[in-house]
Amino acid sequence: MSDADRRPLRVALVDDYEIVVQGLARMFASYRDRVRLVELDVEAPVGEPVDVALVDTFGQDRTDDIALQKIVANGLAETVVVYGWSDEDDFIERSLAAGAAGYLAKSLPAGQLVAGLERAYRERGVVVRPEAGTGIADPGDWPGRDEGLTPRESEVVALITLGRSNQEVAAATFLSINSVKSYIRTAYRKMGVQTRSQAVLWGLNHGFGPERPHRADADRT
Repeated sequence: MSDADRRPLRVALVDDYEIVVQGLARMFASYRDRVRLVELDVEAPVGEPVDVALVDTFGQDRTDDIALQKIVANGLAETVVVYGWSDEDDFIERSLAAGAAGYLAKSLPAGQLVAGLERAYRERGVVVRPEAGTGIADPGDWPGRDEGLTPRESEVVALITLGRSNQEVAAATFLSINSVKSYIRTAYRKMGVQTRSQAVLWGLNHGFGPERPHRADADRT
């Protein structure tokens, strides 16, 4: 076995939300012998070589293929892997077509997620979803978790906080408009708000503003 095979995989987490990045980092804490995390800002070079860029889809526009293509093409990582929901079949196909080497489901337990990263580094076209009967794992952390929001509710609120309409949220997340409305209703009850302007203000006050310029918005400037 070569030295490269023995060393931990150098993985960069690509996300606009620091709380999401830190949540994933905690998931990997027990796997330091297999994964070593390196911080990555999308528009800036990292200080050392990176094996895999793990692109978290939280709060992102799934239809923005150009954003993913830029990450693939910018040379910061040998391999790019997308981290999203396991039921997004259309988005999985788009991600692989845009150059991602693999797609890993957010519902994967940490050990399976690490194994998926290792596999995606070795081969292309890898799609890893949770095994039947394993249940839903805890996908790290997300804004609004302490207030009772689920990961899906939180993502919808994040996009609303960024000024997206219901239709834009549906398109960005590959959800139906009825699903988006359902998530909004349940989220609003937990947030204690009734109007969209109240929801945006609540979001800004509870960590739903991205820590760095939002990737999709940055591409428009």
